[in-house]
Amino acid sequence: MNRLVFRFDVVSPYAYLAFERLPDVLEGLDVEVEYRPVLLGALLQHWGQKAPVDVAPKRDWIYRHTRWLAAQHGLPFEMPQPHPFSSLALLRLIIACGPNRRVVEAVLRHVWAEGGDPHDPARLAALAATLAPAADPAGDAVKAALRAHTEEAAARGVFGVPTVEFDGEQFWGLDGLPMLADRLRNPTR
Repeated sequence: MNRLVFRFDVVSPYAYLAFERLPDVLEGLDVEVEYRPVLLGALLQHWGQKAPVDVAPKRDWIYRHTRWLAAQHGLPFEMPQPHPFSSLALLRLIIACGPNRRVVEAVLRHVWAEGGDPHDPARLAALAATLAPAADPAGDAVKAALRAHTEEAAARGVFGVPTVEFDGEQFWGLDGLPMLADRLRNPTR
């Protein structure tokens, strides 16, 4: 069985789209996926990069492009308001629940399929109640885990999200998924 690490931040629409597309891309392959939340802002800071949404024409492109991609793949997509937003609370909730596919799916869909304010207190409370975290999302252990995931990602060369790691190689972005599938199907290339 091949082990993959899917690194993501819920603030990224591309992370949502890649997460939703991953099962189709990996169909027929013997893989186990570990979902590992990271803080995109800290990765960008580590590499000395601006956030893509901080560059007006790039932000406009991202919003237009991700809406189009979602429609092409038949995925629900509603831009959260506001965007960008701090993803800390949502990433910590994922870690507190144990970042499995069901938990990550619920949080990503909360942000990208439902639209609205991802931090609306009523919506956030309902999401947390549904997921029933095993640990305190605001606890020191959860905060330390997110920091460790992000630092480890930077040390491994991760510069953005989503990034999937296989056998020490990084595959970045939604458009990197076919390359990942090719690498898994043709390990000697």
